Amino acid sequence: MTAIWHNDGTGWRILNPKGFPDEAALHTLVEEAPQLLPLSGTPKLAIIGREVHLGSGYADLLGAEPSGRLAIIEVKLAKNAEARRAVVAQVLTYAAYLRGMTREALEQVVLAAYLKGREHESLDQLLMAAVQDGSFDAPAFDAGLRANLADGRFRLVLVLDEAPTELIRLVGYLEQTADLVIDLITVSSYGLGDQRVLVPQRVDPERQEQVPVAKASAPAQGAMYEGSAEYEKVVSALPELERKRAMELLGWARELEHRGLARLRTYRAEAGYASLLPYTKAEDAGLVTLWSKSQTQVWRSVFQRRAPHALAGLEKLMAPAHVGQGSGIKVVTDDLLKVLTAAYEEAAGVGPTSTTY
Repeated sequence: MTAIWHNDGTGWRILNPKGFPDEAALHTLVEEAPQLLPLSGTPKLAIIGREVHLGSGYADLLGAEPSGRLAIIEVKLAKNAEARRAVVAQVLTYAAYLRGMTREALEQVVLAAYLKGREHESLDQLLMAAVQDGSFDAPAFDAGLRANLADGRFRLVLVLDEAPTELIRLVGYLEQTADLVIDLITVSSYGLGDQRVLVPQRVDPERQEQVPVAKASAPAQGAMYEGSAEYEKVVSALPELERKRAMELLGWARELEHRGLARLRTYRAEAGYASLLPYTKAEDAGLVTLWSKSQTQVWRSVFQRRAPHALAGLEKLMAPAHVGQGSGIKVVTDDLLKVLTAAYEEAAGVGPTSTTY
């Protein structure tokens, strides 16, 4: 958890979170300011429903992105027993109910009361009011909404004051195996005099079990090293053809580092192989992993968070193969490196927000 320090006149001290009086308070906070949520891909999110009746239950909040993707939001306090596993079952149940629904049914039946209460005649009006920079494209929203409803493609958002370890592991498993977009968000509340300070954070399951950085001697299972020198030692001993390919990729990764787009780390296993991890500048997670055993892996969830536009180019390039979590690529072409470079540029905020490949 992020530490908040405050000087009360006698010295610097850590503030303790005050928490929320009940879940309704956290509901209201998210409804009033959905832009506080650090969602993957940083979409503009508008709340379009609260306590939305979906099948046999009620979704806490329902949001919509200008692209037409819906966000099913469940809010829980960590002390609630449902915060460990049941909350995941709830959002999946609501997603299953929405799949196949028409826009007309969603707007005129499911969301009618919420829209009327806010004096909006349609979702278009609500989104136009929420996206105030004039960028809202009603036809594009309609096409995206209908396609996402038909295919059941939604964003699942879990918002808590604290994230139980069991829930973090479950979300990580689903992201890796079920190809779901899940945002696990914690919101901490602090009191500072008569002011309230909120600290929202996205919990990344991939970062929960990192291999510790090693010093000079490696532990039995392997070790993590800063930089790429250890990776170069391993690939330098490979047969000529494999060594040439690995060194070319190493040169590409070092160029990313030279440009300030990535930070390189190396995991070297006791068994003799190694992997190079070009982490994005924003977090300890990489869009790709380079293995000394002639394979490159791409990480879909990191693309979704940090380079969603480049992900579209990657999917086009790899079609008909699916880009999943940890998908392996045997042969890295020049075209693929161009897409991956654009992805790191997008993640660093120095590339275009959308690219034609």
